[in-house]
Amino acid sequence: MIELRRAAGRFARVGHRGASALAPENTPEAFALAVELGCDMLEFDVLALTDGTIVVAHDARRLRDPGIVTLDEALAFCADRLPGIGLQVDLKRRGIERDVVDALRRHGVLERSWVSGFDADSLRRVAALEPELPRSFTLPRDRLGVSKRGPLAPLVRGALRALGASLPGRIASVLDRARATALTLHHSVASAEAIGRAHELGAPVYVWTVDDPALAERLVRWGADGIITNDPRVFAGLTT
Repeated sequence: MIELRRAAGRFARVGHRGASALAPENTPEAFALAVELGCDMLEFDVLALTDGTIVVAHDARRLRDPGIVTLDEALAFCADRLPGIGLQVDLKRRGIERDVVDALRRHGVLERSWVSGFDADSLRRVAALEPELPRSFTLPRDRLGVSKRGPLAPLVRGALRALGASLPGRIASVLDRARATALTLHHSVASAEAIGRAHELGAPVYVWTVDDPALAERLVRWGADGIITNDPRVFAGLTT
């Protein structure tokens, strides 16, 4: 299985706005371009269609996009064209765990893959299906306000500060509850203290979504094991 700490580095969130600015999002062109720009991992957000097909999409609004890419298509491309590139599969809904694990096995990429998600029960299901597959618990849950703007933004920022301040003391219980082996943290709650505590427990830390070079540099200094970005150009000039 993939050793997340050793595979640490730079990876593209291929289903978001940065990818669409450089290449059509969630397409083989975007996958290949991310690797060309220096990424050593790719992140796929996955959901299920009503017929059960697993597709690469960040949220339900994207399910209506023309030409949506299935997880099978994405994994087949990576298996054939991108050998050695790590694959992060981010579970956006509960109930697709078996299909995702089966797809990783079917395409022969299980050994270089890991899963992430904000649902502890979902990660426990993955652990039962494939105990050796690395699992990363995501904090905070995006739909609780990480991306929110407008009149509630000050409240959201206050909540994130409180979460970040308490996080180092909670990491052990968070990992245990989800049977997680790593953490994926939004940059607003990541800190040197949280990263250090996770490392004490043997858990690597990946930070999302980092599109600012100065922030990327700071996270490297703090010891983050990987940085997830919408735009791989953020890594230009980054010293590691």
